[in-house]
Amino acid sequence: MKFKKPFLIAMALVLAGAASASEEWYLGVTAGHYDLDGERSISDDYNSVTAGLQVGKYLSDNVALELGYGANVGHDDFDVLSLNSVIWMGGEASNWRPYLLFGANQYDFNDTSNLVPGHDDRSTQIMVGLGMGKQFSGLEFRADLRGMGGHDEDGEDFGVQISLSKLFGGNSESKASSKAAPVSAPVQAAPVAAEPEMQEAAPEPEVRTITVRLNVEFEFNKATVLAVYGDQLDAIAAAMKAHDDIDLVLEGHTDSRGSDQYNMNLSQRRADAVKAKLVEDYGIPADRVSAVGYGESRPIASNDSDDGRARNRRVVGEMSFSEVFNY
Repeated sequence: MKFKKPFLIAMALVLAGAASASEEWYLGVTAGHYDLDGERSISDDYNSVTAGLQVGKYLSDNVALELGYGANVGHDDFDVLSLNSVIWMGGEASNWRPYLLFGANQYDFNDTSNLVPGHDDRSTQIMVGLGMGKQFSGLEFRADLRGMGGHDEDGEDFGVQISLSKLFGGNSESKASSKAAPVSAPVQAAPVAAEPEMQEAAPEPEVRTITVRLNVEFEFNKATVLAVYGDQLDAIAAAMKAHDDIDLVLEGHTDSRGSDQYNMNLSQRRADAVKAKLVEDYGIPADRVSAVGYGESRPIASNDSDDGRARNRRVVGEMSFSEVFNY
């Protein structure tokens, strides 16, 4: 496989820009098969199996800009440089979902012996495609079908490509942390003074106000409750079972990436997911738990850093009750 100098320069520039940005980007390997228009070669058709690299950067939660390079396996007579946008559709990135491709391909037929005499050894075409992919364990797998076309002399080509990329930044670096449910300082009753020349009276019972808080943080663009928050869920469920007159309100939130409407729906799904855990796993009646999403409207940290965005991707809830302690 022979990498062209312009591609290496472009790859370095994209990598430098991606590494310096705080948003998510990826680097991966590709394998493809191209069926080129037979009118551009002396033989009936020109088929090529390619292997290459791709680098991309997410401009938003569902849109990425991607640069790719592929070369004919075992030959130096055919390579392709592509620049395209990837537009994801559907739900969470951890599930299989479709995506669209729009961009351009440039073929290089240098030293090709079966090229039609007089045909330009370089060809640029518009490319569109449709594929399926998913993200898992910091990786992204994709498979798609591509159609390419341009001027009459460039022909109409088809291709398939699969890729496996490593994700960097963004949600690949977000880390959920389990936080113990804080308990507010007790409210102590005022001591009772003993009457003069009488036996000291027994101490009054102590009344404490107990507050149990729930703070569940989520991975980027996900509404899955992680197992590390089991202790907090245990504490809130135990308190609700001991005090059946107290209801719980769950508030869902997101970071600022994505549209307002998408984030509003995502925050609601996160609040609903925590409610489902309490109802299904702990047997709390559904009518005692309400869930409401606030989208990105109530941040508790700056959305300009990964740590700040991780803190804003949360569901919170709180309940308080009084306990009497006799001594």
